[in-house]
Amino acid sequence: METAAPEQPAAPAAAKPSAAAYRNLVVATIGFALTFWAWNLVSPLSGEFKDRLGLSSFQQSFLVAVPVIVGSLGRIPVGALTDKYGARLMFPAVSALTVVPVLLLIPAKDSYGAMLAVGFLLGLGGTTFAIGIPLVNSWFPPSDRGLALGVFGMGMGGVALSGYFTPRIAKHSDNLPFLVVAGALVVYALLAAVLITDRPDRPVPADTLVHRLTGAGKLRVTWELSALYAIGFGGIVAFGVYLPTYLKTWYDMSPTDAGTKAAGFALVTVVFRPVGGYLSDHLHPALVTAAALLLAALMAIVQAFDPALNPVGTIALLAMAAGLGTASGSVFALVSQVTPQPKVGSVTGIVGAMGGLGGFVPPLVMGAIYSAKGSYSIGFMLLSDLALAGCVYAYGRMRNIQRDAG
Repeated sequence: METAAPEQPAAPAAAKPSAAAYRNLVVATIGFALTFWAWNLVSPLSGEFKDRLGLSSFQQSFLVAVPVIVGSLGRIPVGALTDKYGARLMFPAVSALTVVPVLLLIPAKDSYGAMLAVGFLLGLGGTTFAIGIPLVNSWFPPSDRGLALGVFGMGMGGVALSGYFTPRIAKHSDNLPFLVVAGALVVYALLAAVLITDRPDRPVPADTLVHRLTGAGKLRVTWELSALYAIGFGGIVAFGVYLPTYLKTWYDMSPTDAGTKAAGFALVTVVFRPVGGYLSDHLHPALVTAAALLLAALMAIVQAFDPALNPVGTIALLAMAAGLGTASGSVFALVSQVTPQPKVGSVTGIVGAMGGLGGFVPPLVMGAIYSAKGSYSIGFMLLSDLALAGCVYAYGRMRNIQRDAG
């Protein structure tokens, strides 16, 4: 109960975000994009790794999924640590540490076992989401948080950057993508150490990491939001990492063309994430979430019938991306409204982890179904079922949660 008190003084000062708020938002979003690029380095090259190492479809899917699950679970402690130590320390530290697995991809690329081990470490790049959300949430007033969090969420465009640029850079040299990303992360870590600042009146929890995570885990809304985010953002992650494989396998596209199409899908999710946040500043975010998930469900059904890529398949995939992107923005607008500021990092870590885990399962399922049945239709129908379930729950239960008055 005492943790909600710091929220009250912030309301009068909420008239207009400060210059520092916008600076932190921009720097955090750039860092989110770079670390997400690093986190997704394996996926655009997975077809080449499959050929080089003689992998099955399931092995290829597992290789792609390992960084996703590690990065997702890592958000739980990283979010709680951000509550305690602040983003000023955590953002540059995590960005700098991510350089290590990025460079280790160079000697590991000729061994499946080594690639799995490095992919495990590469998951660190996926944890910065749990650093940026509490940072942005603390700097922006409630009336602007939905849009601000949506803008920060655009950093997931790092997946699109990876899908588009990684295979093109790799054409010049196998190792060049890893060197480029590692260099960018080093530069960013140095800049972030100077430019990112925590809000001076940021409440710092005095209890232990375990106690904070336990407290966040006891909140019913944490798990309700986790389920919705697992569908919305999980769908984005799943398609971000698996869409190149799907397009290459089912539509017989080249790795470069598949990466380009996948980048387009990711770009649409990036654009619509702040749309979800903006709409949630003016409508109840549960209504926005329900409508967005309904759109995603309908488009998944269309894609389950294996339409021609041009134009029906392309339209279905891009509309699905719009729905998933909008939902991922609206869910975190809801997080910011119902979570006290000192707990935002801890709750964000859990919700973000569930979202990432939602992205871990579909690539494995899609790969396994294709290996067994030679079709992806069942996988798309399962996605539509989940999205419809999320739509019904968001409308039936989550719209009754009141907005945070503070």
